Amino acid sequence: MIFGAFIKALAQLGDPRFRRVMYWGVGLTLALLVAIYALFLWAIQTFVPAAIEIPFVGPVSGLGTLLSWGSALLMIVLSVFLMMPVASAFTSMFLDDVSQAVEDRHYPTLPPALKQSFGDAMVDTLNFFGLLVALNVLALMLYPFAGPFIPVVFWAVNGMLLGREYFTLVAARRLGRPAAKALRKRHWLTVWWAGSLMAAPLSIPLVNLFIPVLGAATFTHLFHLLNNQLPR
Repeated sequence: MIFGAFIKALAQLGDPRFRRVMYWGVGLTLALLVAIYALFLWAIQTFVPAAIEIPFVGPVSGLGTLLSWGSALLMIVLSVFLMMPVASAFTSMFLDDVSQAVEDRHYPTLPPALKQSFGDAMVDTLNFFGLLVALNVLALMLYPFAGPFIPVVFWAVNGMLLGREYFTLVAARRLGRPAAKALRKRHWLTVWWAGSLMAAPLSIPLVNLFIPVLGAATFTHLFHLLNNQLPR
């Protein structure tokens, strides 16, 4: 079921609406990372003294330059782990466009979906963004203790979050949020597996740029498959 939904999503990757959402997601993520790095540099230049006095050594200068280079290395490391999860959060802002493109092609007889206001979409995105980043930062602290299981931790954490959020957003377009949450809980293991398969390629450069949009499309198919299993 999951792989069938993914294959259908992959076949639609050339859809202009898919590409537009992907560009927005990646662009906003890059802008956020640049803004965070600029904030780091500003803080270093503002609060780090030009020189510090070390006992038995004397004044030592250049600390600000050293910290600036260190912050650049830190941002590179953080971007490896956080860029694609954050891109997934931004993509959720435009998930309705991806789901509508899928339904226009594969489910054309459906009635119009429920519309979510921009304000509600922003609240959902900010909540998802905060939770996603917080748990990934926590996971970063656990990675030194995970050893060879680091990828498993990354996939499990992000799979749970991505599956939970994307499936709920997709299902809420058709059922409303309470019924969407109930359907997700009923099929929580399938949703988690689908989210983990979506999270697995997030660590592969270039490939990971397509994953958030493919995930949104996959969960749209998955929702319709699971929803159609319910007795009418």
